[in-house]
Amino acid sequence: MQKYLKLTILLWMLASYTTAFTQTKNGALTMNMVKQIRATFENTAGNTALKNAISNNDIKKLAVNRENDGKVNNLFSNKVTTKGIANQKSSGRCWLFTGLNTLKPMVQEKYKLTDFDFSHTYNFFWDQFEKANLFLEIAIATAQKPLDDREVEWLFKNPIGDGGQWTTFADNVQKYGVVPQSAMPDTYQSENTAMISKLLAR
Repeated sequence: MQKYLKLTILLWMLASYTTAFTQTKNGALTMNMVKQIRATFENTAGNTALKNAISNNDIKKLAVNRENDGKVNNLFSNKVTTKGIANQKSSGRCWLFTGLNTLKPMVQEKYKLTDFDFSHTYNFFWDQFEKANLFLEIAIATAQKPLDDREVEWLFKNPIGDGGQWTTFADNVQKYGVVPQSAMPDTYQSENTAMISKLLAR
């Protein structure tokens, strides 16, 4: 379905544009060209069904290839053994979860642990601590600038975020290390970081 849908749309657009650009030098549409473009569409039962489907449904759902449902994913040659899945809940800590998930299997294998996870709250606390300090350092460095300065304005609108990337994770772990989840479990605020970030930005 997906293949035929794309092919039909592509051929229709190609025919339309080819007709348009061969008719005029400046590329402008004329009513005669519009009639020719309309004439290229064959009003068959299949095209009518396709037209109705496209105009009344989510295009992403229409593009789903049901033939692939249930098939084995052959994009990966190696399967990583995992024991337990961590849930970041409603927080922007995906970078932290991803980083700790790369370390988790090695610790489980080395110490023969079946039920183990790192404390995401521990490293997230230090992440926010470091970002708070960075905010203050930049505020000091830009203290002589007016409040409507673009850099200052951006700084106070984005004081401390919860996002990060690999370097954020690597710097955090190298400086503060890691601890088991039992040492510092998740809290409501660590699992729902949007409101804290919003309040800090006010």
